Amino acid sequence: MTLTAPTLVTAPVSVNRLTADDDLFLKLHRLYGNALVNQLAWRFDEPLDPELLARFHAQLAQGFLARRVQPTRVPFARPYWLPATASLPLSWDPVPVADDEVLDWYFAQSRVDFDPATGRVWRLSAASTTAGATLVSLVSSHVASDGGAVLFAVGDALARLDERPDFATGSGRLVGTRPRNSLSANLIDAGRQLRAVATGIRAAIAARGVTEPDRNPRPAHPEVSLASRWAPADLVIQFDLAEWNAAATRRCGTTNGLLIALGAGLLGRSGRVGDTAEIRVDIPHSMRVLDDPRANATTGLPISVTYRTGERVDLTAVRAAVKRAATAYRDPATTPAVQHLQPLQMILPRLVLRRFARTAKAPECLCTNLGETARGVADFAGHRADAVLMRPVVCVNDTAMFRRVEVGVNLSFATDGHTVTLAVTGADPDRFPTRAALRELLSAEFESWGLTPSFW
Repeated sequence: MTLTAPTLVTAPVSVNRLTADDDLFLKLHRLYGNALVNQLAWRFDEPLDPELLARFHAQLAQGFLARRVQPTRVPFARPYWLPATASLPLSWDPVPVADDEVLDWYFAQSRVDFDPATGRVWRLSAASTTAGATLVSLVSSHVASDGGAVLFAVGDALARLDERPDFATGSGRLVGTRPRNSLSANLIDAGRQLRAVATGIRAAIAARGVTEPDRNPRPAHPEVSLASRWAPADLVIQFDLAEWNAAATRRCGTTNGLLIALGAGLLGRSGRVGDTAEIRVDIPHSMRVLDDPRANATTGLPISVTYRTGERVDLTAVRAAVKRAATAYRDPATTPAVQHLQPLQMILPRLVLRRFARTAKAPECLCTNLGETARGVADFAGHRADAVLMRPVVCVNDTAMFRRVEVGVNLSFATDGHTVTLAVTGADPDRFPTRAALRELLSAEFESWGLTPSFW
């Protein structure tokens, strides 16, 4: 499944209430801070004028990402989005980055404190390299934007670099406004939410027999001796798109299927699961439409992928599994019960949600296909990036936390139509304790598919 972002902004919205996904990410932010952020990054082979990035920053500060959470006092009424009252300044690193430190610099940009209450939910930063290139990073909070929202905001900002920044004419017009009569509007929304809860409970009861693929429990041993705080192992790899597609075609698969197979194969090679294990792979799927005001408009399609030691994952089976999952999620009758209970999740007391969050588990294998989105955000006023990267960044945190939530591997695929940029994060501290360990496993997996990687 490919995440895409609509273009064109035609009509403003009025009150833009938080969705169930927005609400969940907001609650997780309050519990864990910036444990997970999205990063869109560029690498230019030439110097960029700081004034150009200043104009880009100014557009973003009046655009779709520039939003803050406005709480309500009426019980059960949802908070809503308003234009941000502040933004983090553009950051230029004064120290040039060495070629072998580029990946570390990108990862370091995730170390930022966001504040959804003011709209400080994104940060643009840049640095020169010792070779004269330019690195640019846009990190954003998942509370206020999913991947599609970031791409939409960036595409709009790049298209308006020569215009005066203005909420009213750019993508910022979709963020939302205050209700004319706050009390009345919030009372109405509270009533709608309670009705949605009742409807969701009935639908969940009807769908109680619908199941999703199970995730595998994380083996407790072996346990690697590590510091109390740990940075997940991350790598960025590039391939020729023609080679990638040829590898998929040879095995009767698709571009997306090969991405999923690589993720499952990596997890298996790491020893996280055993021979013939059924791996649950979660695939983000964009629900974003034209003029969509939602911060998060992505659902997840879970599939089961069989891993067999010493063998490649069956691409035909992956293709069939993705098709079944997509069909099932279009029908409420075959949608798992937990999906119907999202309105209930929004009104549960924080104490209850805190307990659920403390026992929740992270995806064991998450594969995001961003398609050819890199093509639409690669050009900065005639300066074209030689590489565009988009990925979720799992930030530095307690090593024990990574073990407790049982996070596995994340893979993100993007292409400009010629080159594939693949971002991989191994967030299991005992299977991927170092970047070198992750690279060794990945290299073996790529070799089995006949892929020639170029590591950053």
